[in-house]
Amino acid sequence: MVRTIRLDKMLSHMGYGTRSEVRKAVKQGLVTVDGRPVKDSGMAVDAGTQDVRFGGERVLYREFIYLMMNKPPGVISATEDARERTVVDLLSPADAALQPFPAGRLDKDTEGLLLLTNDGQLAHRLLSPRKHVPKTYEAKVAGSRTVGDADVQAFAAGVKLDDGYVTMPAELEVKETDEGPDGRAISVVRLTIREGKYHQVKRMFEAVGLKVVHLRRLSMGPLVLDASLAPGDYRELTEKELRLLQLDG
Repeated sequence: MVRTIRLDKMLSHMGYGTRSEVRKAVKQGLVTVDGRPVKDSGMAVDAGTQDVRFGGERVLYREFIYLMMNKPPGVISATEDARERTVVDLLSPADAALQPFPAGRLDKDTEGLLLLTNDGQLAHRLLSPRKHVPKTYEAKVAGSRTVGDADVQAFAAGVKLDDGYVTMPAELEVKETDEGPDGRAISVVRLTIREGKYHQVKRMFEAVGLKVVHLRRLSMGPLVLDASLAPGDYRELTEKELRLLQLDG
């Protein structure tokens, strides 16, 4: 599909400077279209077919960006913060220039799957409370007892949180149990929820007298965390993953 766009908008979108900086570069002869220097920064170009170069470098236009990150602990799910390191700080300058934002959030100490995109419509589809997009987590839970069948049944029925809200039915699976060095019982569980209340997973376990000591998100809708991504690493979504998110329709 032909993608016609103003030259200055294209270049600023791709991180080559502000609109005024781009206009200055155009006047200096740093920008060529199909091999010829241009003087009009407002000219319309076909970003899909025309050869646009800035300082001799080919400009490959992308309107949207879709990144899967394995969020590390200690980093906040935000685009900027005056005191804390954010997930956007982990991106390369070229990817950050497209201004992606986290589609949803993970707590500072929570790790795992995080989608970053500048596609607002997609983010809305994934985050809309009416969609009930499933999110699966692996949690390490500590307490005076292990997670048991009664908890599985309680979560399946819906848990009453500290503010009186009763959660939607959730799927809880116990993967393993053990005893920690401090004598507390340790359970490793997998939990799937279909809503996103504040600190929901932690509050659900607190409601049954247990404490989450480690939390990692494994999946969000059809998107599954790539096991090859180390904490802090990220990659672009594959064509298959994009189709699963129904971005081609």
